Amino acid sequence: MADRGVFFALNPLVEQKLLAAADDYALLGTIQADLEEDWDEDWLQDVEDAWDAIHRCLADGSLRCKSGAVLEKCVLGGRQLHKGLEYTASYLTPAEVKQIARELQPITRDGFRERYFALKKRSLFNPYGYERPIDQKGFETAWTYLIATRIFFQKVAQAGMGMVFTVDR
Repeated sequence: MADRGVFFALNPLVEQKLLAAADDYALLGTIQADLEEDWDEDWLQDVEDAWDAIHRCLADGSLRCKSGAVLEKCVLGGRQLHKGLEYTASYLTPAEVKQIARELQPITRDGFRERYFALKKRSLFNPYGYERPIDQKGFETAWTYLIATRIFFQKVAQAGMGMVFTVDR
């Protein structure tokens, strides 16, 4: 499904294969064979299309990753393993996972709500703005997935694992 974002915890063997992939084709083969095909629900967090709002709320409101802030790394700000534009595979080391897990803890519903409703809509003058409705339903969905993501990051951090976020765009 296009735009479906998924965080996958990486065992050392799969992590090594992903990092050693010679090209996008080899990378996608590893992701499909070793992560998506197994679909180990204990070690993945599906965030569907809420990844977009979550990233924007944790970053500067855009999909860019330029500030170097810890929370900016959570969704899209890791090491980009896929070179093409049609797919994202954002890798986080075990140390980055731990750092992000710590930074996610103090985020409050009210603080996240404020950031969500401050998002800028896509328009003629803002072609990179948020394209989904900015409403209560969208906020509740993004908040629910952020809470699940926070719990998942804690679990993966405690296990000392790396992570990859994938989305087909």
